Formats: sequence, C-alpha cells, structure tokens
Amino acid sequence: MREVLVVDDDFMVAEIHRKFVDRVDGFTTVGAARTGAEALELAGALRPDLILLDVYLPDMTGLDVLKRLRSAGDPVGVIMITAARELDTVSGALDGGAADYLIKPFEFPQLHAKLEAFAARADALSSAAGADQSLIDSLFGSPGGAAVTVDDALPKGLGKVTGQLVLDAARAAGEVSSAECAELVGISRVSARRYLEHFLGVGALELRLQYGAGRPERRYRARRAE
Repeated sequence: MREVLVVDDDFMVAEIHRKFVDRVDGFTTVGAARTGAEALELAGALRPDLILLDVYLPDMTGLDVLKRLRSAGDPVGVIMITAARELDTVSGALDGGAADYLIKPFEFPQLHAKLEAFAARADALSSAAGADQSLIDSLFGSPGGAAVTVDDALPKGLGKVTGQLVLDAARAAGEVSSAECAELVGISRVSARRYLEHFLGVGALELRLQYGAGRPERRYRARRAE
C-alpha cells in the first residue's frame, strides 16, 4: 500500500483530494497538511511514498517545500497541484524533482491516472529484473504509447469542442506556443495554455523549450508515432 500525504491550505479541497486518493486501489492517505511547515513536519514523521503538494501555501510555496525536501535528501515522490496561471512555476518544479503535476480543479479520473502512472514507474524502477526501452517509453510517455484523443477525460472547465480545436491547431501548425494557439482558436492565452498542458500531461502533445532572451518559450507539437 502506497501512503500519500495531502497538502493544501483549503480544508475542503484537501478533504476532496483525500477521498479521491482513498478510492484508488493500492493508495491510502496517511495525513493532511495546510502549511508548508506542517507538510515538512509530517513528511519527516510519516515518511509517505507520495505527496500531493499544492503550489500555494500560506507560509511558503510548494516549490519551497520541494526544495527543502530534496535538500534534506528526502526522495519522496511529489505530484504538484497548480492553477493554470502557475504553470511556468511548476515547470521549474518538474526540473527540481517533482514526479508530475495536476491542474486544479481536477476530477477523480485525472488523479487516478496520475497515481497509476506513479505506481507503474516506481514498480518498474525498483524491479530487480530492470526495464527495457519499450517499457521505459510507455511509462514516461515517449512515442509508441497509446493514442490519446480529445474524448479522453478532460478536467473541469475544459470542453471537448474547444479541446479538439486546440489539438487540431497544434497538429496543423506543426508546433505552437500558447499565444499562437490562442490566436488560431480564438480563446484566451490562459485557456489555450490549460488545454495544451492537459494534452501534454496525457501524452497527446510533446514539449520543446525554445531558448532565447529571458525565460524559454514552451512550444507544443503533436506526439510523433513510433
């Protein structure tokens, strides 16, 4: 049984996330924290396998919590929980050692998929028999995985019609930024970013960072078939 620590400053949201976790076979919630300090204390006391870590906390950010965990040598798995406006911050968290992320508000199917992926990766990486390239590709979303369509579950607030337009725009253009996608589809940049990051997370799109002056630009393209 994999033990999960839920970290969110909103008690009701934390309770929803706890109930979601406890619905997934092989996972159980062992604690909940509302501040970064409490999260660090419980992580040390409970030694969970995974932390669902909100980016916004009243005393420090989730990124600060992640950095302190890693500085202390704690290898606990971390799935960052973020709002769309914080995605640039979360991309840094992934580089810093987070296993995955979820955009809130999300529904049970999205969390279920992330937890199953986390368990599969952990099992493969701890297996005495090791893992071949095809298994690594499937676990980490490289080409060759199952095709993902707009009919797959979308987070609350995202619609299938607009989602299809976003996918079509990315495929037709070859590669788009969130600003370019927003212009092509006729939606806001924030909305375009939410759709693009969702499809990136479920494997329909892949990411390329374009470096230049300032922060690298996130550019999305359809995942290439093997």
